Amino acid sequence: MAGEKRFGTALFGFKQSDVNSYIEKILREFDDKLKEKENEIVELKNQCRELRIKYEDIARKTEHFNEDRAKIADVLIKAQEKAELILQDAKKQADEERKRLSQMTEQEKEKLVDMKEEIKSLKKEISNTLKKYESDLDKVVEFAEKKADENKFQGLKKVDDKEDDLSEEIIEEIMEEYAAKTEASTENEE
Repeated sequence: MAGEKRFGTALFGFKQSDVNSYIEKILREFDDKLKEKENEIVELKNQCRELRIKYEDIARKTEHFNEDRAKIADVLIKAQEKAELILQDAKKQADEERKRLSQMTEQEKEKLVDMKEEIKSLKKEISNTLKKYESDLDKVVEFAEKKADENKFQGLKKVDDKEDDLSEEIIEEIMEEYAAKTEASTENEE
């Protein structure tokens, strides 16, 4: 057998010095192995302690990251909620503005229709006034022709002066009437 120790024989059995030296040798080897194992245990304990410290550090960091992740998630949720509120508010304001602009457009269209009606009315009034003036001018011409026929026998110069005076008076009356109507329609517009 390997590693088997053979002791020498002596008077009363094995040689005591061989046995003692073997026991001492075994004790030394055992002490060496024990120290080696103790050193190994100390080293393993140190490694275990280092691993525990690393684990605790990683656990703290993980907890910190989880807290940060939760905070970030809360911030993102709040930001998303705020963004949704802002979008809703913007849509609401846009709808209100669209309604307001639509109402303003309708009012402006109504004003435009009213203005067109007023323009038609003014055109009609102007047309009627022009027709009246044309008629009045025709009357002036007719009157002047009558006067000319009546006064044929009187001197030409005298007739022409009277016709001019009469024509001027009629034209002045027509102009005054036209000015009065124009002022009245201007005041109505205001």
